[in-house]
Amino acid sequence: MSDEHHESLAAALVRYELALPAAQVVLMERYCERLWDWNAKLNLTRHTDYDKFVSRDLIDSLEISRLLEPDQSVLDVGTGGGVPGVLLAILRPDLQISLCESVGKKVRAVEDILRSLELAVPIRHERAEHLVERTRYDVLVARAVGPLWKICKWFQPHWHAFGCLLAVKGPRWVEERGEARHRGLLRAVDLRKAASYRMPGTESESVILRLKAKDKDEESEP
Repeated sequence: MSDEHHESLAAALVRYELALPAAQVVLMERYCERLWDWNAKLNLTRHTDYDKFVSRDLIDSLEISRLLEPDQSVLDVGTGGGVPGVLLAILRPDLQISLCESVGKKVRAVEDILRSLELAVPIRHERAEHLVERTRYDVLVARAVGPLWKICKWFQPHWHAFGCLLAVKGPRWVEERGEARHRGLLRAVDLRKAASYRMPGTESESVILRLKAKDKDEESEP
């Protein structure tokens, strides 16, 4: 990758008024290089320049990181090209990050990326709803994996198997919540907005929703 691309990461961080430790910037650069190399063979991301990477992937990951307690175990649901899980592992080395992905080709790509970054982060070739049946996690994180109703359907039998789920959503989140409610998928779920922030360069709001199991005596249609 050319020097121009390396300089543009620094410029993008300045543009969005973000400051990261130098060691994290080096890892982020290496991550992007490997991700974009793989992206020529697989469809892993649409964010193929540093401006989009910082304004979308990194900012979402930073917002998630602020909601996580020290040393928590975190599972990235459907990691795709590694966002937000790999970025969380760089930003918060105290966390116990795991990744899961149901598409084998994406798993192999992310395994290669993790090796190049020398990050000891496990990735499972498995669906998250099967994984939580036998492994306990404090937090699940979900970004760009499907509408809210679909996420709720996946985990409908499993809400008591983990602490909570943090879902990154765009401005349609209210409509998505309404659809999930209409389908009866929120009866056992406590859903709250944990964070909201402006999507850079737009007038749109991104949110992080926190979903967790209701107490048994609260389980009724919201």
